[in-house]
Amino acid sequence: MYFFSGIVLLILLFFLCLSFWRRKKVIEKICCMSAKQKCHLLDELLEPFGFRYIAAQDIFTSRIDAMQRNFGYCSFYDRSALAVHMVLDCLPVYFNYNGRTWLIEFWKGQYGINTGGEIGIYYADRIIPEQEWSHTLFQCAEDDDMVGLSFNLFRNGMEIADVREKHWWLTAFSVGRFSNPADLYMYAGITFPDNAMAEAFAKALVNTGCCRNDICLCHNSVTFCFTKAFTKDNCLRRLRIRLVQGINHFLCKMYLFITRPFCLSSDKILYLYYSLPFVFRRILRIRRYKKKGGRK
Repeated sequence: MYFFSGIVLLILLFFLCLSFWRRKKVIEKICCMSAKQKCHLLDELLEPFGFRYIAAQDIFTSRIDAMQRNFGYCSFYDRSALAVHMVLDCLPVYFNYNGRTWLIEFWKGQYGINTGGEIGIYYADRIIPEQEWSHTLFQCAEDDDMVGLSFNLFRNGMEIADVREKHWWLTAFSVGRFSNPADLYMYAGITFPDNAMAEAFAKALVNTGCCRNDICLCHNSVTFCFTKAFTKDNCLRRLRIRLVQGINHFLCKMYLFITRPFCLSSDKILYLYYSLPFVFRRILRIRRYKKKGGRK
């Protein structure tokens, strides 16, 4: 019995030493890479997931040619987000313009181990009655329908992202940062093709519950602060949110512990790619759950 116990201990010691040696080699490999090499490799790895890395802000954002664009969007995805550990404030804004019903939606909150925000633009090919909004599948905006999007995302008063681009789905995600949606506020701006569309959106924004005095309409641009959702959760959902956020917080701590040799997200993600590829893939499943029935 003692003989076999000794053999087991030797095997465990061998694998422990092997793991330590492998970890050391991975760290050395990443440290020997230049910043340009890291960003280039990271963008190559992120491309199939529809994202790219912004080194200046140490955040991730969505690409215009992201595969998610091939799918649609409906409110069911917001209702099912909690099932995939996304705890979000959602602000959908529906309005009619030029023979179409448009949906511009804003999100902020916790996406698994990522704190982030999003703005998405969608449309239907016809005017949709209000009672059908919640179960209509909207298409993603085409190139000709993209507008100038921008947002600054703040966490407890500290800015964590500043993104702006002509886009159909503008996003920013900070990996390993834990937040409750109430910790975040988004200063968002949209530049429309003309004043009529801007006015239609601003009016619909007021109808969602936003204070008119908090909305700035200037020519064909609209800016406002997204601070909270205007829907109320029942007791059961609040309990589920607390449970999911507890798990998200724990996973953030685990991520930071495992990747503790590094400070920047680029180094941390590459470290996981080389040492724990299954964790790497898991982290980058941001919003990919929508591929099953649509996308965002």
